[in-house]
Amino acid sequence: MKFPGQRNSKHYFPVKSNDPISLGIAPYTVSQRTHICGIDQTLVDIEARVSDELLERYELKKGNSMLIDDAKAHSLYEELQRGKLISSEFAGGTIGNTLHNYSTLSDSRSVLFGVMCDNVQVGSYAYRYLCNTSSRVDLNLLQPVPGAMGRCFALISDCGERTFAISKGDMDNLQPESIDRGIIESSAALVISAYLLRADPAAGMRDSVAKAIDYAKAADVPVVLTMGTRFLIEQDPQFWRDFIKQNVTILAMNEDEGEALTGFSDPLLAAEQSLQWCDMVLCTAGPVGLYMAGFCDHEYLRNTTQTLLPGAIPEFNQHEFSRPMRYADCHKPTKVYAHIAPFMGGPEVIRNTNGAGDGALSALLHDLAALKYHKLNIPSSSKHNQASLCYSSFSQICKYANRVAFEVLSQDSPRLSRGLPEREDSLEEVYWER
Repeated sequence: MKFPGQRNSKHYFPVKSNDPISLGIAPYTVSQRTHICGIDQTLVDIEARVSDELLERYELKKGNSMLIDDAKAHSLYEELQRGKLISSEFAGGTIGNTLHNYSTLSDSRSVLFGVMCDNVQVGSYAYRYLCNTSSRVDLNLLQPVPGAMGRCFALISDCGERTFAISKGDMDNLQPESIDRGIIESSAALVISAYLLRADPAAGMRDSVAKAIDYAKAADVPVVLTMGTRFLIEQDPQFWRDFIKQNVTILAMNEDEGEALTGFSDPLLAAEQSLQWCDMVLCTAGPVGLYMAGFCDHEYLRNTTQTLLPGAIPEFNQHEFSRPMRYADCHKPTKVYAHIAPFMGGPEVIRNTNGAGDGALSALLHDLAALKYHKLNIPSSSKHNQASLCYSSFSQICKYANRVAFEVLSQDSPRLSRGLPEREDSLEEVYWER
């Protein structure tokens, strides 16, 4: 596993470059590995430039997001192909994107539970999905289905307006028996999205998610929930509060989703409010940057050396050098907050806003998995005297998540094509030294 982020001091992280074992100083042993797993509605994002006449013919209202049936999706896809109107086809799905980026950053295995067409033709959207997913993402446990996987058509009019047509296909038909208990119990985290709980009740997705959560909770594996969209949350905020309190360890959201969940438009207050239901919160806030909130035992608090920040909670970043802990593992739990402004002020040109939050979450997951990897290989390290949830401090995780989000914003696809550079090309190298 690669080290999460960049730092001069890596606390003897078990990587080959500095490991005495690999240098021949100690007897050779095989490093133990870990993984994360997730459940997703597997789908492909298909982007095309179309005329208003085509939108009218397929009864799509410009600027809206609409569900279409499989027959209409098949006809639309064929017409876009014939007219050579498709500009890009990307593997999509919020959890699929997160696992891909995690594996790209960490150079480590992740496991995806979902569905896949049992007959994949070269050049098809299912083929594109497989091609655009990191080889480190284990797709061997995908459940074969006779129908189509999900498709999301982003149809761009001449005026630049985007119209979304979504075909669900069989993406909700994941059955509980396809959930591997051993994979989940041995993982560093189980990652799910709010979309999964609004799947068709007649399909198997909801039952599969419930079964996976039960396995994770029984094995004390952190459950990570990413919220998806505010429109989903604001339909029934109390349902989500109860669900998070009963099942979720780490919550990932943006400021709009935070407001829908808590009623607070201030992302710091939304994160603080969410701590009554979970152990840790990652909240992205667009041009404002990102916030983190969580707990640390009073015994292990570390004061920041950075400037204390004003806000709805005065000097809220006072203990940002502390490492996150579960509330239940703290004898005297103390709330800890951190914030970071966008890396280099944000990209000069934002090419894609879809997936920046997923990118930030993948960095957090890398840090979380790095702790388990370190503990498996160096169990006697003083690093593990504290029952931490992550390898690094709130501050370091913020920096890493922020840098990954910048990388996603700078490219067309929500999926990273490579990991972060070993050294920055700009004067922002000092970013990692702070």
